[in-house]
Order: sequence, then C-alpha cells, then structure tokens
Amino acid sequence: MKIAIIGAGFAGLTTARHLRDFGHDVTVFEKVHDVGGVWSTTRLYPGVSTQNGKDTYCLSDFPMPKHYPEWPSGQQVQAYLNDYAETFGLKPLIRLSTPVTRATQGADGRWTVTFQPKGAAEQTDSFDFLTICNGIFSAPAIPDFPGAAEFRQAGGTICHSSEFLNEAEARGKHVVVIGYGKSSCDVAVGLVDAAASMTVVARELIWKMPKKLAGVLNYKYLFLTRMGEGLFPYIRLQGVEKFLHGAGRPVRNSMLGSVQSVITKQLKLKKLNALPRGSFERIARSTVSLVTDGFFGLVEKGRIAIKRDTAIAQLLVEGGRRYALLKSGEKIPADIVICGTGWRQEVPFLDPALQARIMDDRGNFRLYRCILPTGVRNLAFNGYNSSFFSPLSAEMGALWIAALLGDALNLPSDRDQLAATDARLRWMEARTEGKHARGTNIIPFSMHQIDELLGDMGLGIGAMQRFMEWQMPVKPGSYARVARELHRRLDRPQASLGKPALA
Repeated sequence: MKIAIIGAGFAGLTTARHLRDFGHDVTVFEKVHDVGGVWSTTRLYPGVSTQNGKDTYCLSDFPMPKHYPEWPSGQQVQAYLNDYAETFGLKPLIRLSTPVTRATQGADGRWTVTFQPKGAAEQTDSFDFLTICNGIFSAPAIPDFPGAAEFRQAGGTICHSSEFLNEAEARGKHVVVIGYGKSSCDVAVGLVDAAASMTVVARELIWKMPKKLAGVLNYKYLFLTRMGEGLFPYIRLQGVEKFLHGAGRPVRNSMLGSVQSVITKQLKLKKLNALPRGSFERIARSTVSLVTDGFFGLVEKGRIAIKRDTAIAQLLVEGGRRYALLKSGEKIPADIVICGTGWRQEVPFLDPALQARIMDDRGNFRLYRCILPTGVRNLAFNGYNSSFFSPLSAEMGALWIAALLGDALNLPSDRDQLAATDARLRWMEARTEGKHARGTNIIPFSMHQIDELLGDMGLGIGAMQRFMEWQMPVKPGSYARVARELHRRLDRPQASLGKPALA
C-alpha cells in the first residue's frame, strides 16, 4: 500500500520503518526541520531530560549509546532518534519542514493529502492509507490570562514551556512558571541561575517520585515493573492483581504507604509546605512526574518559591513594572510567564465531519487500543497514548498496524470494539478525575496495553519473561522478537495466511 504518516517522533519513525519493512510505500510528513516529535530541537526547553533511564526509554533493537548518562538530555534523545532514522534508512522517506494542511478521504477510502513544503506552494498526493502520529502533545495549551495583552505590550513574555528555548532571555528577569509537572519544574531549575527571581505557581501540588528512593533505590525497580503497574487497579483484574486489590489489599496499601513516607521525609515536603493533598496513590492519576534534579534543594534555599493551591488571577502593569496577581491575593513580580500547562491534541487537517466520527461527544478520541478509529477505513493512529515506555509502546503500535494491514489481527466485531473503547473511556475519566488527556491516557498501565496489542497479534513473550518483568524493570530489547515473529508470519505467500491463535 501507499501510506502517508504524519509526524516524525518515536511513533512516526517506528511506523515508517516497520511498514516499509513489510513492503509498503511510505512517506512521512514532518512540520518542523528535524525528527524527534516532542524531542525536536524546536521544543527543547532548558533542563529537559527523560523520565526513564536510557535502558528502558529506547527501541527494542536500537539501544541508546553507552556513553549517554542514565537519564539522557532532550538533545541526546533527539540525536538518538536522528541516528535511528539514518541507521534504518528512513531519511529518504521523510519530508521535513512540510506540514500537512488537509487530509481528505474519498468515497473509495483513499486519501488526498495536501501539504506545503517550506517556501513552496501547496501540493497534493494520493495515498491508500493514513497513519496519524502527531502525538498527544501536538499543540501547546496556554491559558488566556486577564491583562495578557497589556502585559505583552509593556514588554512582558507569555509562552509555553516548550517555546522558551533560550536561557539568556531570562537573565535578570522575574520569571513565573505556571504548573507543577515535570516540564514546569525542569524549566524552573534550568532558568534559576539566570533569573532575578523564580516563582512556581501551582493550582494543585502533585506527588513526585525521586529518581532514587532514599537516595539509593532506583525508582525503576518499583514502578517500571509489572508489579509496579499491578499496585494500581486496571480496568480488568487478573491473576496476582486480583489478590493485590482483594484479599491482599492491606499488603498493597502498606507498600504504597511506605513509599509515601520515605518520599515525604526524603524531599522534606512538610518542612517546605510542599506536601500534596491525598495519598501517594494519586501519583498515577493521569501522569507520573519525577523529581527534577535539585528542585527541592533550591526551594529549601529560597531560590525557587512555590505558590501552592492558587493561580494567576490577572497580569498587571504598574509604574512600568510587570506583576502577576494571584487568586490568593498576593502580587508577585513577573517579567516572563512560562506555562507548563499541558497540551491540546489536535488533528486540524481532518475535516470536522471526520473528526466527529473519531471522537465522542465529550471530545475524546474514540480509538480501539488507542490506535484504530473503528468504522473508519484506511486510518490509524500511533503514539496516541501516555506511556512509561513510549518508545516501546510506539514500536508495538507500529507492528500492530502492520498486522492490521496484513489481515493478521484477532479483533472483535466493530460493535464490540466500540463498546470496549467507550467502557475504557469511562473508566479512564473516573480513574484520572477527568484528567485523561482526551481518552489517550494509559499511565501507569503501559505493559497492560502492550499485552493487549500482542494478544491481538497472537504473539507472546513467554511465561518466564513475564515472570521476570514482575520483579525487574522491563527491558525493551526483550521485545525485538515480536517484529521477527510477525515477519515470519506475514512474509509467507498471502494465500497461506490465516488468523493466528492467541499465544
């Protein structure tokens, strides 16, 4: 098939590679000048780094370089993805600086893609299949602050954390960072040495996980294992998880309580008035945020101020100086307002009628397995999930799409797919207290979703590997066999292909 892919991050690159390797004619459209998606150099704010160590945040047959630190910087991840594209011969397939402006589907199910290379007029091309890999972080979400226009006219800056790329622009300025997620804290630490003052304004404090618990135990041994996922109740409980959330719940609660106690003491949360409301279990409500190196030390020294349980009520200009008035009534100096306030997932290149078909009435993407818009022909999404193991999740999603095109998936009826998708959306909305990222959230259930994809493909990793992953961090390299096995099935003559049995 002739296939268009929108986006050249982890999902777009792995989809391009695997669909190409299965014999398809692939073209990737990327709106910026380099590969990387969220790791593009156009989005690397000061201090950005991975939340996973390099041994878990990588693709199955392409480990990160040995000389990389345990938690690579954003620049290193972008270089890794660029090397991946070069190593596997993807560069000729990718059209950089070429945003897609429209993608319309004809009555025959084929797609007409309109795109505009930098400095050129719009062009069109036709494709048999479209895969959207523009990610769940596709458009920065910036609040509309009262007084914003006057603030900007007076020389103030308001931008998203992904847009503030030059530390020098903060030199001698009063910086206010909105939000308390990883990007907000990364930016605060990254700019604190340049700024005249640094204030973090948080509507709600969330629990954060140190990279090393008690300064010794790497968090991956707690949460990047199947046991770590099992501590949080999935939509369906099976095996050991039934025990952990049934008769064994006191054991499970004790484990989480112990972690909460250690973190509270280690980070001095009570002393710093930074203790979140609710129990540590809420760390997996919608995302999981690691502690930014040095953040709480800088708070203790008074170099970073946290204004908790409040938000900006208005931006002010008084006597030639700029301020942020908080809802708590406090007024703080503010020359630069950096918003770590999340993202909007957008597919503006699809017409409104088609968008309505792939979303529910609450604006959630209605995707089976976070990939398939049931009932819409020749369209798939990849990377539309929030995963601990984003590279591995994207790779397994790419192989799932390859199996879909090869008629090698065990899928329920359209009716049952829609019922399962809607049940999952309702469960996610309740579990995340409404912070379910338009239906694409799966944290902390990364391996659960990968298991579901493997089950649809009739592939498994084996009982011993699964047992090891209950105790030890998941190793992406263990999943390189999935592509090999799928090739053994799909590379046979088409007439011999049948529906594989579940492993």
